[in-house]
Amino acid sequence: MASIDNLLVSLFVDEIVGGFIVTVPPGHVGCIYSIFRGVLKNVWYPGMHFKVPIIHRVKLFNAQLIEYTIAKDVYLKDNKEIMGDELIHAVTADNKFVAVEATVLIKLDTDRLPEIWQNIGENFVSKVVRPVTRSRIRKVLTNHSLVKSLSTDRSLIEDEIKQELRDSLTQHGLYVENFYLSSLTPIDAPFSMEEIPELPREAEDVKKERLISGLQPESSPNLNSSPNSSRSSMPQS
Repeated sequence: MASIDNLLVSLFVDEIVGGFIVTVPPGHVGCIYSIFRGVLKNVWYPGMHFKVPIIHRVKLFNAQLIEYTIAKDVYLKDNKEIMGDELIHAVTADNKFVAVEATVLIKLDTDRLPEIWQNIGENFVSKVVRPVTRSRIRKVLTNHSLVKSLSTDRSLIEDEIKQELRDSLTQHGLYVENFYLSSLTPIDAPFSMEEIPELPREAEDVKKERLISGLQPESSPNLNSSPNSSRSSMPQS
């Protein structure tokens, strides 16, 4: 019981005695949450600031250039919000599988931090950065063959992915400074054919498949019937 009392006293003292002053360290910015007004629009930059204890809560964000590393030694099980990702498997234009390792340099738009905190929250890595990065990398690689991706198209791929990431992440308050492709490693299919999700197919493809297999589309007329058969089945006037 004594340990619980000491914890409560410690929290009370930290909030009341030391809660009037907040020091924002270099390379960081602070966002303020008010229990009455929600996330405030003003941002605190490095230095000393005064706040109202209990009423205000301050969240510090890293305003420096951040490395988002995609590598085989990154494990998401330990921390979903780690600034990085495991190997990304992608498919090239000639249907070859590759494992992608890369580095993305990202910086938060400090002027829009209240908006980020309000609309996305603190988990912006798992909610925005990681899914967008995976999608844009895979999209660009589908336009390049494996041979060219490993040689002449490498710098072109970097530029295309960087632009795709900028277009997608800027609207969320995240600026992409640069993108570096560390390695592209050809691999066998990372999953068996049974595990590949079924892709959406065009209605025309489904009809052709049914015709080949001997099944008739429900909406199509009987191909074995003659043109006059439908007329003979109609009542005579």
